[in-house]
Amino acid sequence: MEIHHISAEHLTIGRVREIIESGCRLALSDDARQRIIRCREYLDSKMENNSRPIYGITTGFGSLCNISVERDRLSQLQKNLVCSHACGTGERVSDEVVRLILLLKIQSLSYGHSGVQLLTVERLIDFYNNDILPVVYQQGSLGASGDLAPLAHLSLPLIGLGEVQYKGSVRPAAEVLAEFGWEPVELQSKEGLALLNGTQFMSAHGVWALIAAHRLSEWADRIGAMSLEAFDGRLEPFEHIVHAIRPHNGQIQTAARFRELLSGSELAAGHKEHVQDPYSFRCIPQVHGATKDTIDYVESVLTAEINAVTDNPTVFPDQDEIISAGNFHGQPIALAMDFLAIALAELGNISERRTYQLISGKRGLPSFLVAKPGLNSGFMIPQYTAASIVSRTKGLCMPASVDSIPSSQGQEDHVSMGSNAATKLAEVVRNTERVLAIELMNAAQALEFRRPKRSSQTIEEIFARYRKCVPFIDDDTVMYPHIAESVEFIRRQL
Repeated sequence: MEIHHISAEHLTIGRVREIIESGCRLALSDDARQRIIRCREYLDSKMENNSRPIYGITTGFGSLCNISVERDRLSQLQKNLVCSHACGTGERVSDEVVRLILLLKIQSLSYGHSGVQLLTVERLIDFYNNDILPVVYQQGSLGASGDLAPLAHLSLPLIGLGEVQYKGSVRPAAEVLAEFGWEPVELQSKEGLALLNGTQFMSAHGVWALIAAHRLSEWADRIGAMSLEAFDGRLEPFEHIVHAIRPHNGQIQTAARFRELLSGSELAAGHKEHVQDPYSFRCIPQVHGATKDTIDYVESVLTAEINAVTDNPTVFPDQDEIISAGNFHGQPIALAMDFLAIALAELGNISERRTYQLISGKRGLPSFLVAKPGLNSGFMIPQYTAASIVSRTKGLCMPASVDSIPSSQGQEDHVSMGSNAATKLAEVVRNTERVLAIELMNAAQALEFRRPKRSSQTIEEIFARYRKCVPFIDDDTVMYPHIAESVEFIRRQL
C-alpha cells in the first residue's frame, strides 16, 4: 500500500484527493519528526528558564489569559481545555470530512511551530491509518479561535475520552484504544491549544467541497451540452471569437469545452428555425465560466490554508520567539467558502431553468416529455423538486462571514463564522448535485424525442452509460428511485 510521508512538501488539493481516494497510509518524514521534536524540546527549555507568563501554556485561555497556572498543573490545564470545549451538537460530520480533518491537522502540526509531543502526532496518524474516526459534530464553532468545539471532539479520543467510529460502529474511544494496546496520551503544556486552535474543520469542508466542485463543474458542462442538443439549441454562442473579446478564463474554457463535447453532432449541425436560445442555454459560457473562475480562486485560498500553521501561540525555535497572534482566525477561508457556495448555487440555478425549458412543450418536444401528456404527468414534478432545492440553496447563500457575535467576555470580539460557511457550503454542494441529476434525467428523456438524429460521440457515450442505470419513461412511474440513481450516476462517473 502506498505511503504518504507528511513533510514540508507543498500540498495541493489534487494531492489531498489522491491521498484520500487511494486509501494510502500516512507516516511522518524524518524531517517532520525532527521539526516536531526540536520544537517540543525548545518549548520545554523555554518554560524551565522563563518566569514570564506565556498565553495558553502557563495561563488560562481566552479572557482568562491573565490567570497563571502552577507548573505542576499544566498537563491538567490542557486536558481541561479539551474536555470543556467539546460542546459540539447537531448532525455528525461525515466520515469523508473527518478523514480530511485528521489529515490536515497532522499536516499543520508537522511543521514544528506548535510545540506538540511526537507521540500526539503519531497517535493521530494511528487513528487515520486504522480508520478510527473520532465522532465530530457540525455545530459549535465560531471559526475564530480556530474550530474549538469540533476539534475538541477530534481530540477527546487521544486522551481516552469521547467516541470513535471503528469498523462501522460508534464506540467509546477508551475501548478501542485498549484493543490496540494504546495508553491515553498525557497532554503536555500547549498541546490542548495546538489541537483545538486551528482551521481544520473549516478547511476540510472546504477541500471536500472543492473536490466536488471540480466534478460538478464538469458535469454541468456535460449535462448542459446534452440539454442544448435535446432543446435543438444553437452553437454560435460558443464560438471562440465571441469570448476572445471578453476574455474571462472560465468563459473561454467553457465555450471550448462545449465545442469539444458537441464536435461531430448531427443535431448541432442541423438547420435551426429559431434565431436565439433562452439565456439558460445561450449564456452557459458566461455562467458556468464564472463558476470555474470562482473555483480556481477558492482553490488558491484553500491551498494556502492547508499548508499553514493555524494554532496559537506559535512557536519559533530559530528566532527564540513564542508569539500569541491570530492565525486561527477563519476569515480568509470563510469569505472564500461563501463565494464558492454562491458559485455552485448558480450552476444549480441555471440547470433548473434548462430543465424547465425542456418540459415546456417547445421546439417539437412533448409537454412534460411524455408521448401522452394528460394521461401522464411525465416529468412535471421532477422540475418542482429541482425548483424547491434551488430555492433552499438560495437561502443558504446568505454569507455566514458577514456575521460576528463576540464571545469569551469580549476578548474574542470578532469571529469569522467560517464553520457555518463550511457546513452551508457542503449542503449547497449536495443540493447542486441533485439539481444537475434531475436535469440529466430530463435531458436524456428529451434527447430520445430527437431520434433518429444523433448527438456527438461524447454525448452519446454518456447517454448510453446513463441508460444502463435509468430507463426511458413511457408512462408514469414512481420517479424518486430514478432521481436517486441519477445522483449516484454523476457521483460515480467522470
